[in-house]
Amino acid sequence: MMVRMLPMLASPGRHVPTGEAWAHEVKWDGVRILADVTAGGDTARLTTRNGNDVTIAWPELSTPPLGARDLLVDGEVIALNAEGLPDFRELAERIHVRRATAAARLARATPATYMVFDLLRLDGRDLTREPLERRRELLLGLGLEQSTWQVPPSYDDGSMLFDATLQQGLEGIVSKRRDSRYDFGVRSPHWLKFAHRHRISYVVGGWRPVEGTTDRLGALLVGEPTAAGLSYRGRVGSGIGARAARVLTELLAPLGRKDSPFDDEVPREDARGTRWVRPVVVVDVDTHHASRRQRLRQPSYQGVRSDLAPDDLAPAAPTDPAGPGRAPRI
Repeated sequence: MMVRMLPMLASPGRHVPTGEAWAHEVKWDGVRILADVTAGGDTARLTTRNGNDVTIAWPELSTPPLGARDLLVDGEVIALNAEGLPDFRELAERIHVRRATAAARLARATPATYMVFDLLRLDGRDLTREPLERRRELLLGLGLEQSTWQVPPSYDDGSMLFDATLQQGLEGIVSKRRDSRYDFGVRSPHWLKFAHRHRISYVVGGWRPVEGTTDRLGALLVGEPTAAGLSYRGRVGSGIGARAARVLTELLAPLGRKDSPFDDEVPREDARGTRWVRPVVVVDVDTHHASRRQRLRQPSYQGVRSDLAPDDLAPAAPTDPAGPGRAPRI
């Protein structure tokens, strides 16, 4: 019977640690995967953080770059969006695939990279009791750079990396004690994670009632004014308490309309039950990325911006190569 190995997890941190005892890495926005290659095997067995075998979903990653050499590694599978940033949503279609033909098709359309950040076994030798610094040294010596498996760098200055990832729109950082051992299935205090949140303004194009009701506002559908019109960016439900719901209901009630104000298609699961409104109300949303052009990730409502109008969010004509942004369809 195959033993289920679960990856070691990081604990939420409050302050990025400093000093020589800590190393710092980029926090990747992808799918956590353990890759296990047994001696003499020609396929890496890929398992998720819940221990599920997903080898078939990642055909471009399941061929071990070191051939049949015995090893066990930990890392994150990522794919890049149109802006060149790792984005979990690019993998949404791939993570549940269980048919080889579909997996091969999706691999061609959305190629993935395996960012390997830890080495747990090599040539039959268990490395989990070795300090992280030694495991990283051995990992860097494997020569994975010319494959779909990559070894991301580690940094000494956590504050610098935190600021840099924030400016670049990355998800955040993970700080790890250099002397930390690897404990399967444990959320360790020796690994700390720091995720970025970004506050961005969006235009409200509709709202959905709380499940089981017809008039209690539970979520907003928001978009961004672009050169093509009002582009849908996602649904926001988190952060809308009873008081905020009342305020929003009063604002949106007189703005009802029959059709969607968005110039692109709203996914069916988001459009179902939505009350469309004229797009004149602007709200602030906290989200895990720094660009309005991306679909919202773990958004949280932060309040109405009465000082902003949709035109204030439109791209400026002199600097936009696509021309001035179109006003939303009122």
